[in-house]
Amino acid sequence: MAKRKDIIKMSVKELKRLPIIHKVINGEITQVEASGILTLCARQIRRIKERVIEEGDEGVTHRSRGHSSNRAKPERIKSKVLHLCRTRYKGFNPTFAAEKLFEIDKIAISDETLRLWFTKNNIEYQTRRARKHRKWRERRHHFGEMVQVDGSHHDWFEGRGPECVFMLYVDDATSKRYARFYDYEGTFPFMDSFKRYAKRYGLPHTIYIDKHSTYKSTAKPSIEDELNNREPLTQVGRALEELGVDVIFADSAPAKGRVERNFKTFQDRLIKEMRLRKIKNIAQANSFLRHYLPGFDKRFSVEAIEKGDFHRSLPDNIDLNAVLCIKKDHPLRNDFTVAHDKKLYQILECTNAKKVTVEERINGRMLIVYKGKPLRYKEITQRPKKKEKKPKYIFTMVRKERYRLPKSHPYKSFKRSPYSRNYTYSQKEKGAQKEKGLLLPKTKKEDISNLVKTGHF
Repeated sequence: MAKRKDIIKMSVKELKRLPIIHKVINGEITQVEASGILTLCARQIRRIKERVIEEGDEGVTHRSRGHSSNRAKPERIKSKVLHLCRTRYKGFNPTFAAEKLFEIDKIAISDETLRLWFTKNNIEYQTRRARKHRKWRERRHHFGEMVQVDGSHHDWFEGRGPECVFMLYVDDATSKRYARFYDYEGTFPFMDSFKRYAKRYGLPHTIYIDKHSTYKSTAKPSIEDELNNREPLTQVGRALEELGVDVIFADSAPAKGRVERNFKTFQDRLIKEMRLRKIKNIAQANSFLRHYLPGFDKRFSVEAIEKGDFHRSLPDNIDLNAVLCIKKDHPLRNDFTVAHDKKLYQILECTNAKKVTVEERINGRMLIVYKGKPLRYKEITQRPKKKEKKPKYIFTMVRKERYRLPKSHPYKSFKRSPYSRNYTYSQKEKGAQKEKGLLLPKTKKEDISNLVKTGHF
């Protein structure tokens, strides 16, 4: 099949650059402002701008993609250098090791290249701990360039209703706010609030959030993560990455002071406003925020330093419901069943999938998807009970009681012979004959001789 020429393949990074470059071409922002936003020099912005004008949107892609660097060191030089750094120059920092490699081994290599090799190959060296420096941070210049997000746990209804969480979005450039109440701070509340924010304003360029376990994963990197040199992502991090939204994690609460200070204001003003209107549940509070926030922003928001909106419009081919959801991959068994959350589901379609994706949507729906296509399924509520297999042989230890002869048994009435220790049951008749004088007892040799002399034997 021939490839379509109207399809341009871009990375997420290049896709984010394109609207900024178009703003430079249209004269909405200057090249210096664009360089600060995209962290590129003004010369590079000018080169990309000229390429986009000449080649169209395809000009934003990097031309050296897929090619190795012309300045890359040969593999034999790299292996020799790493061997020397592990043996002869063990413990040397990159700068000192680069000097000795040139001085002794006549190998010219920069200390920065050596540092990157050390990091990639886990070669340890002593580093100097830098001193922390803190300074005041200037507001971002454009609306939508960065949005601070956080949740506040508080008794917002003053005992009239249950405690809840106030999810607040504050734009860093203008201090415009968007907020909603939820039962808890978690994955679904964030996804639902971000979906509503994106539909209203668009996708922000950057989000500034704390290291809550909902946003930053605390799990250990898997083997796949280590091979790809990336950190494990939460469901929120995965969704924001798919949408191309950058995430900055705050190391402390004062770092995102703008949203923290807004919480103090709302815990004073908003609570009293809801007290006057006798609001006592989340539904009433969210309905009240629609009318309350515009007036609050009109009084307390500021104008951005530069004009222009950096929110990106939602692409037509992206379904927010399919991105802002919980996704889990599960193997498809041979009987076309999928086990998820201690439940079993039967797939009603024939498919060649080895793995399927289970999507838990914000609205409570659950979909089983393969290659973007939802599959029909049903839940197996009753499973057949397995028959208990009886063992073929049963071994039991039965202790037999000792048999004791009754007192009326003939053996109990036997009298032992004075000349024999062993008096068995076969001697019963001999004992009876002896009592009648028919059988003489066994005696010693002297007794027998006396009986012979007297004529009794």
